[in-house]
Amino acid sequence: MKVKVISVLEDNYMYLVIEESTRHALAVDAAVPKRLLEIIKKEDVVLRAILTTHHHWDHARGNEELAQLLPGLQVFGADERIGALTHRVSHGQELAFGTIRVRCLFTPCHTSGHMCYFMWEDDSPDAPALFSGDTLFVGGCGQFFEGTAEQMHTNLTQILGTLPKDTKVFCGHECTVRNLKFALKVEPENEVVKEKLAWAKVSGSAPCARGARVWDGSGIWTPLFPWQQRDDEDLPTVPSTLQEEFLYNPFLRLTEEAVQRFTGRTDPVEVLRALRSHRDNFKKPKERPNPQAMLAFDWGLFGPFLEKK
Repeated sequence: MKVKVISVLEDNYMYLVIEESTRHALAVDAAVPKRLLEIIKKEDVVLRAILTTHHHWDHARGNEELAQLLPGLQVFGADERIGALTHRVSHGQELAFGTIRVRCLFTPCHTSGHMCYFMWEDDSPDAPALFSGDTLFVGGCGQFFEGTAEQMHTNLTQILGTLPKDTKVFCGHECTVRNLKFALKVEPENEVVKEKLAWAKVSGSAPCARGARVWDGSGIWTPLFPWQQRDDEDLPTVPSTLQEEFLYNPFLRLTEEAVQRFTGRTDPVEVLRALRSHRDNFKKPKERPNPQAMLAFDWGLFGPFLEKK
């Protein structure tokens, strides 16, 4: 199982998961069809299905176009607001795509219909993968747009936090540097946070270039314990591992003394609620590009206006 990490829009990730023996593929959060189709052609694979984590436009916007271009394409998700949805899935449901297995993990909070996807390949020694959308980020968690701190606590501690510790975490956005700067504010003496932040700052302080990188399950990126070496300025900060997240992600460290001291709370749900509130107000970007304009650029819609006459 090979995972193509595809950077799109301002800081989004979409993914192409390839079964190498058959050259069949799954897409996760296919927001930009033009870019996805370029990667599919380059990899010489056949797209069989889309797994959508939630209905927000920057994760699901490409479903309708891809369904029209690729008749018979299956689109999986847990929210009826997801475009071109053909299969509505439920918590714990398992799917099979050749040798690739998928377990659907319902994590409502960021949206009421958010679904994560835990994926592994039969008879493979490689670590499993979690496509966590906007529930779990490298060093952070998603905003509570349609849910509560109680729900996110369940998501992080009972649903995702109990997965195998070697699980590779592929999240929906590149916001690692901002997350780790906040984590350092929460735990200023945490040496693991300091090391991870220094590593991520190589390129994580700005949105990733519109490229695609590969993780092949066995570690194609040279390991530098406890995370991969980054020697390319547009190398994404994904994947992390669940084991790493427990060392530096404050939203998974709710019982740590320093985290409780920062929030002034001891009950884990209240610690989480306070953390999210602090994070929401932590160094908000002064100006963000218009999201529709970013999508138009990725689709090449401004091309005719930019061509020299």
